[in-house]
Amino acid sequence: MTSAALLLAAEKESAQVTDWAARIGWVVGLGLFVALVYWLMREGWKWRGTLQGDLPALPTAPSEPGEARLTVSSMTGRYHGSTTAGQWLDRIVAHGLGTRSRVELTLTDAGLDVVRPGASDFFIPAAALREARLDKGIAGKVLTEGGLLVVTWAHGDRLLDSGFRSDHAAEHAAWVAAINSMTDKTATPTETEGAR
Repeated sequence: MTSAALLLAAEKESAQVTDWAARIGWVVGLGLFVALVYWLMREGWKWRGTLQGDLPALPTAPSEPGEARLTVSSMTGRYHGSTTAGQWLDRIVAHGLGTRSRVELTLTDAGLDVVRPGASDFFIPAAALREARLDKGIAGKVLTEGGLLVVTWAHGDRLLDSGFRSDHAAEHAAWVAAINSMTDKTATPTETEGAR
């Protein structure tokens, strides 16, 4: 009787609660998968930069740009990126144009000076400015209608759209009017909203 009870007790052992080898294997596998996805994203970004290698170097601000064209001499906010004009998802990454950053814009008779702490500064000459408008989105950033200042400009043989958001969105309309006064565009900010 005792040997039968011992056999019965041996058969009813509780199942192992945690299989540590399987759990560690899953964690290592998930870590490798995340690393692979990150590496593929990075390679895609570099590949896009290589495809855009024909884009010339960005112009720098002249030593004497002239006086600011707006009452508020500069606008601080965020730079959200640049795309091929009219194609709001075709991000330009060459020469650091794909890097989001803080920004300070100054508009003078010479053009638009884009100063980006922690990223490459660039300058848009007045002759390269094509138009400015209020919009709601640009490559990876969507805001409310009119929440983004989009400046269209010529660089090399391409037209680019660069998106900016002021810390004070009420400034956008004045910037659109000032930039458009330097080009042939005479539309008011409300006429250009939602042009896409």
